Amino acid sequence: MLKQFQVKGFKNFSDIITLDFSDVHDYRFNTQCISDGLISKAIIYGRNSVGKSNFGLALFDIVSHLTSKNSKPDLYQYYLNVSSQNKYAEFSYSFQFGNNTIDYRYRKDEKQNLIYEALILDGSLLFAYDYVQETGTTDGIRSLAPTLNWAFQDTDCILKYVVNNTVLPDDHPLRQMIRFVNNMLWFRSLDQNRYIGYKSKSSDYYDFIFDTETLREFEAFLHKSGVDEDLVVKTDVDGKKTLYFDTTPPLPFFKVASSGTRALYTFFYWYKTAKNASILFIDEFDAFYHYELAESIVALLEKLENTQVLLTSHNTNLLTNKIMRPDCYFILTRDKLTSLANATTRELREGHNLGKLYMSGEFDG
Repeated sequence: MLKQFQVKGFKNFSDIITLDFSDVHDYRFNTQCISDGLISKAIIYGRNSVGKSNFGLALFDIVSHLTSKNSKPDLYQYYLNVSSQNKYAEFSYSFQFGNNTIDYRYRKDEKQNLIYEALILDGSLLFAYDYVQETGTTDGIRSLAPTLNWAFQDTDCILKYVVNNTVLPDDHPLRQMIRFVNNMLWFRSLDQNRYIGYKSKSSDYYDFIFDTETLREFEAFLHKSGVDEDLVVKTDVDGKKTLYFDTTPPLPFFKVASSGTRALYTFFYWYKTAKNASILFIDEFDAFYHYELAESIVALLEKLENTQVLLTSHNTNLLTNKIMRPDCYFILTRDKLTSLANATTRELREGHNLGKLYMSGEFDG
């Protein structure tokens, strides 16, 4: 699991922004939001333009150079922070796998090229390398992979090179880390299937629903969400299958469905096809949802036992101890990301109305 993430110099983050998943408080309720001593379910709040979307993009930057999964959905323009004194963005990830901890740090320039990379396993430095100066220390990683060719002229990422060319046990921490990054998924439920990670392509986006069992499940999901129409799959004259509302006459789903209903389709697609996602980040997940529907979606996501879930939202109806807990709600400002538990000197208890406290400015300090 991801234990901590830091970013600096990326887009609107001129200073270090940190999300510490290990900062778990001693609450005795909603324990389903905690797994292996780490926060596994969280919602991020913040005013418009503070960088909630950019924080998700920063978190998923690692996908672009460690995997072959989809990583460039036209969202990474203007990569560096314009106010930064440095000509690079810095990213730092700390992963926890059982008793092992991996710290992975790197920098990228304005063209998103890797210019520095370092890896620490259980407190021991495996390598640190400056791609611009072509200098660094690699003794630790050399001992792990002594037969590799260590001429880095044509290597754009040492970690990826080592893992791809070294026989390591499947449960080795480096293997687990790469597997985790390969299964990271970011998506946005706004009119189009824009996503980062998990798959190289989502060519089954329109087709997966044609399975009868899946169709009926989605239909029931829509009914529960307040969409009363039934669904049917029809074959057009050219032999192409298409999803329709089962009305008289049938209406093509993707041409007449509301933005909210299409957003539900996108959510359902990923919910069904990415069940083994390591971390799931849904940006503005409830932009088109009624507050009751948003609550039901959160309840559904909290049942994903092996997936860390991060959501961004403006919906204060979700700020309640009935859904999560104060150490799982975060407020992003221009210079920090703070859990509600750390944003006040008040001792927050299960009976507190978090939404009311938030609206009154309790967590603005």
